[in-house]
Amino acid sequence: MAPDKRGQDVPGGSRVMIVGLGNPGPKYADTRHNIGFMVAERLAARLGVDLSREKFNAKLGTGNLGAQSAVLLLPQTFMNLSGQSVSRAMAFYGVGAGELVVLHDDIDLNFGVLRFKRGGGHGGHNGLRNIDELIGTKDYYRVRIGVGRPARGDVKDWVLKRFSEEDTPFLPDVLDRTCDALTALLSDGLTATQSRFSGPLPALANSQP
Repeated sequence: MAPDKRGQDVPGGSRVMIVGLGNPGPKYADTRHNIGFMVAERLAARLGVDLSREKFNAKLGTGNLGAQSAVLLLPQTFMNLSGQSVSRAMAFYGVGAGELVVLHDDIDLNFGVLRFKRGGGHGGHNGLRNIDELIGTKDYYRVRIGVGRPARGDVKDWVLKRFSEEDTPFLPDVLDRTCDALTALLSDGLTATQSRFSGPLPALANSQP
């Protein structure tokens, strides 16, 4: 953890690791559970980072995000075993919990809503649960990306389906806004990012409770 000149809580020091959570393979591409992958891939495209390298049973790439050296990691272990890749990569790069940012879907938030925190429970998210267990701490940064909850039916089926026709047109803006929020998190800190980016995508604000 490195405080910036305003004393706010900023992830990283000389390096930060950004982990997008999801499931590998075309069967799961573009599903709600893979929105962490989607944001990481969007950020990599912005930064010109190549994610084709494979190590730690993950896809990864390195680049610079502002003044920080960044490792982008997409575990390929399937969601429930994400911690295997994360823990190995953290050990290799010497990254601590205060330098780790995890991007993940959240069914308790409406589609497009963003929330940011450091530490806390996993909220039933199996990817976070496995990371907590294998790195031995919950004291890392999380970017929660709302995918909504089904009005009826099984939640597991819901997150493994693609976004609805109503939500899909807004998805690129959600990904871009999350990338903007990540950039702010690394430069301005957690408190400022929470104040600026928490809540729904402005275009969706009038359509969600």
